[in-house]
Amino acid sequence: MKKQRIVVALGGNALGNTPKEQLELVKHTSKPIVDLIEEGHEVIIAHGNGPQVGMINLAMEQSSNLTGRTPEMDFPECGAMSQGYIGYHLQNAIREELKRRSLKKHVASVVTQVIVDKSDSAFENPTKPIGLFYSKEEAEKLAMERAFVMVEDAGRGFRRVVPSPKPLDIAEREIVKTLVENGHVVITVGGGGIPVVEEDFGLRGVPAVIDKDFASAKLAEILDADYIIILTAVEKVAIHYGKPEEKWLDELSIEAAKAYAGEGHFAPGSMLPKVEAAIQFAASKPGRKALITSLEKALEGINGKTGTIISN
Repeated sequence: MKKQRIVVALGGNALGNTPKEQLELVKHTSKPIVDLIEEGHEVIIAHGNGPQVGMINLAMEQSSNLTGRTPEMDFPECGAMSQGYIGYHLQNAIREELKRRSLKKHVASVVTQVIVDKSDSAFENPTKPIGLFYSKEEAEKLAMERAFVMVEDAGRGFRRVVPSPKPLDIAEREIVKTLVENGHVVITVGGGGIPVVEEDFGLRGVPAVIDKDFASAKLAEILDADYIIILTAVEKVAIHYGKPEEKWLDELSIEAAKAYAGEGHFAPGSMLPKVEAAIQFAASKPGRKALITSLEKALEGINGKTGTIISN
């Protein structure tokens, strides 16, 4: 198989719920990523931050409420913090794995701002799950005491949801492109990027979390990537998931993927944004492909042995 330029989109939940847990998990996460690099592919890494940004925001709120001396931290700043510490862990784990295999590559994280439309309707309809999972009773208490919008997330419990506007552009696009074109491994659009809107000559952060799959698709378009790999907990995409007639899919045309999405086969906040982001990238230029699979199967998927491919 020819060498590809690949954007790999890691889920925030795959990175753990605490810094200590994440530090251990990224050692495992780095191996399939470096497998792709060792095969000769150009790899750019994006990641989610749902658990992490929620944890940071909640910790700052609790500290402020308890002491009165710690300032509350707005969501854009919490997003920047999560990019920094997730990137720090990831780049060191990948660097270590590269050195173990005597691969001479440099790794860097770029704190990335992603431009959104200030009039995006998402600001009126929060849908993006962040932070910890709660019981129904805990969720109701948070909704009452803090005016959080709480929803059930894929049967695993209740989580807070915040606005999730669509990405329009990446502010640091030229910096990322220069690093990639010079052969470096780049970690970028962490957590979907820090959401910002354009104002006069500057950028202003807004309280939201951009879906990392849509941000990754936008990144892949900008970098003219051949593939985007959207990683999830399962090896393939299924229709009738969890039902007796469940069917796992190897390949999907853009039209078929749109039809299945329209029929409600994919859960909002879970598989649906992954399929929609895959469609967006695959449709952006002939020859582009999106692969949805698990982290452990990424290399096999690129080699056509597993996963679900969405393409023209």
